[in-house]
Amino acid sequence: MEPENHTRLSEFLLLGFSEAPGLQTFLFGLFLSMYLVTIFGNLLIVLATITDSHLHKPMYFFLSNLSFADVCFISTTIPKMLVNLQTQRKVISYGACLMQMSLFLLFVGLEDFLLSVMAYDRFMAICHPLHYTVTMNPQLCVLLVLGSWITAALNSLLQNSMVLQLSFCAPLEIPHFFCELNQMVQLACSDTFVNDMVMYSATGILGGVPLTGILLSYSKIVSSIRTISSAQGKYKAFSTCVSHLSVVFLFYCTSLGVYFSSAATHDIYSNAPASVMYTVVTPMLNPFIYSLRNKDIIRALKIFFGRKP
Repeated sequence: MEPENHTRLSEFLLLGFSEAPGLQTFLFGLFLSMYLVTIFGNLLIVLATITDSHLHKPMYFFLSNLSFADVCFISTTIPKMLVNLQTQRKVISYGACLMQMSLFLLFVGLEDFLLSVMAYDRFMAICHPLHYTVTMNPQLCVLLVLGSWITAALNSLLQNSMVLQLSFCAPLEIPHFFCELNQMVQLACSDTFVNDMVMYSATGILGGVPLTGILLSYSKIVSSIRTISSAQGKYKAFSTCVSHLSVVFLFYCTSLGVYFSSAATHDIYSNAPASVMYTVVTPMLNPFIYSLRNKDIIRALKIFFGRKP
């Protein structure tokens, strides 16, 4: 294959959702509103957990990191899409596309690991309450979050270095609203066998291991809750897991649904609308899920806004 069309000299086109002018205006307003709600809601969670000493606990330390990851996660894709919708330009440079892809992989991986860490925290709190304070000490909590960052970053760097080895041929059109790894690999005109193997292996390991940890943690939690004699005790133990379970369900069902549906239909153009669920809707709903049922968060937010709890 001739090397003259190598992507270092090229630009990508993000096709997005629709070319209808009227719909473009509607989409701009819709996604701008969702983006602002997501940023505001998640930053409130972060500020509440930092300013209220009652929330200086492992559970809320992990929650604040998840909220920060959500802010970064949605900020890798939506601002560029809003600019494209407003200016009616779909061009993204090669370097910007690689950067967007890398940051997206970093923060989606970080969110995946943080959800697993939070499941382990709930497992320790419910199944081993007497050892919880000693086991979930500040040093371990920091190490768990730091390990999540490092692992997600290494995967992002690996995938980025693999894409750098590829050559691309025109037309460089991505049927999505951001530079997604799988579709960038599909655009390559060089051999992508190694890229596919690395991509699917990393997805299987980095997606399967945290999900397995979550399932194992909750299987132990359910077994432990069943041994509690009083109904009130069972409800209290289970209520501490409802918010996390809701976020896990939303994140994994939407993300897995996108890839399984696209694999079944072989329609790459259906990915963009479906991907909105886990790239936009999930980060937007997370602060509502955690705050509406959590009295500690509600109390901290009232104090933050200067109202007596």
